[in-house]
Amino acid sequence: MKYEISITKTSNPKPHPQDESKLGFGKIFTDHMFLMDYSADKGWYNARIVPFGPIPTHPASTVFHYGAEIFEGMKAYRAVDGTIRLFRPMENIKRLNNSAERLCLPQLDEQGCLEILNTMVELEKDWVPHSEGTSLYIRPFLYGNDPHLGVHAVSNAVFAVICSPVGAYYAEGINPVKIAIESEDVRAVRGGTGYAKCGGNYAASLRAGQRAEKNGYTQVLWLDGVDRKYIEEVGAMNVMFKIGGKIITPELTGSVLPGITRKSCIELLKDWGYTVEERKISVDELFEAAQNGTLEEAWGTGTAAVVSPIGHLFYKGTEYTVSNNQIGEVTYKLYNELTAIQWGKAEDTHGWSTKVCNG
Repeated sequence: MKYEISITKTSNPKPHPQDESKLGFGKIFTDHMFLMDYSADKGWYNARIVPFGPIPTHPASTVFHYGAEIFEGMKAYRAVDGTIRLFRPMENIKRLNNSAERLCLPQLDEQGCLEILNTMVELEKDWVPHSEGTSLYIRPFLYGNDPHLGVHAVSNAVFAVICSPVGAYYAEGINPVKIAIESEDVRAVRGGTGYAKCGGNYAASLRAGQRAEKNGYTQVLWLDGVDRKYIEEVGAMNVMFKIGGKIITPELTGSVLPGITRKSCIELLKDWGYTVEERKISVDELFEAAQNGTLEEAWGTGTAAVVSPIGHLFYKGTEYTVSNNQIGEVTYKLYNELTAIQWGKAEDTHGWSTKVCNG
């Protein structure tokens, strides 16, 4: 299905950042945004790119009162050959539709959605930064806007896309981060919305994240909501451990987000001959490995940070140092390989990188 997109260009373009080392993450936005409306009787209609700005929304909209909202995070890269590329965009689109199904929001045609993203990126290509480690972050989101109260499935919705030139997600960059394992709050449970990328999951994580930050930790590592002992994911990333030469990552049980960077790391690791176990791993097993020296590396994976080494793990009053608070060999190799593919510096044997346009 092809969505017919009208384009209204801004008459007041913004100046582009001059110092790309100070981009930060999600603080600067491009000149335009994409919007498309949905109603149960019309389907998707009025696809348009317009100047970036506020979106009028009825005060009774379901997004405000019942959290009818989902989103994705992806990036456009300026490759070394001058082209602008996306990394595995169809994986994001499929996950967006999976999230939509869970929250009773309307589905998008996959090829039509890809065309929307390509059109947006091509229009905003001059906003894609040039410096290594930078990219154009793309935030597609979909929300219900039925203009009346009452809990019900969504009949009216909006799909939107905004873009932001970004640098590193963490201030630490590729340096190891400090992670606190959360023992009080729970992010999600099986049967809930943990596998969907919806705002409610992140809102539920804020209190624990705030506590961790006050104590000097960058992120929270979540335990499962039933037994309260199995590792699930970091606040903004999936997580992996190298224990006794094997790579272990929590299995996707329905309460863990199926990360696209996670999936890519698993495929690369298997290519390199590593044994990768997707299974339950308890906090007791993890710290036993930390104590006996078999916990060799730990890292997070996600679109925003790509790969982020973990240098310290804190749990119930005890802190363990991982890999001497240095970037582990496997962690560093994954980061280098993924970013090399994204920026067109390495051969893309999996066909993950897709060209949008010439820069």
